[in-house]
Amino acid sequence: MRNKLFFGVLLSISGVLSAAEQSVILFVPGMNCLVCPVTVKKSLQKVDGVKFVNIIYESKTAEISFDDKVTDINSLMKATENAGYPSQVKGDKK
Repeated sequence: MRNKLFFGVLLSISGVLSAAEQSVILFVPGMNCLVCPVTVKKSLQKVDGVKFVNIIYESKTAEISFDDKVTDINSLMKATENAGYPSQVKGDKK
């Protein structure tokens, strides 16, 4: 019985540990004023699973670290779009 309990606890812990933190850089071409980065950052920070957001106004980019078990890149892009700033993964040719 103790072995089954121990194995169950191990499985639970491994599920938590397997959540991988991912990073992405989004290009946000509509950031044209000094208030825009604040709006974009707030919209991304509201997404569950987002751990870190850094906005670089000069390059019109957003660097985001997130838990891929909770959210994904499409959700991040949707958040910026809903805030009025459509984005794409930097380097994508869309």
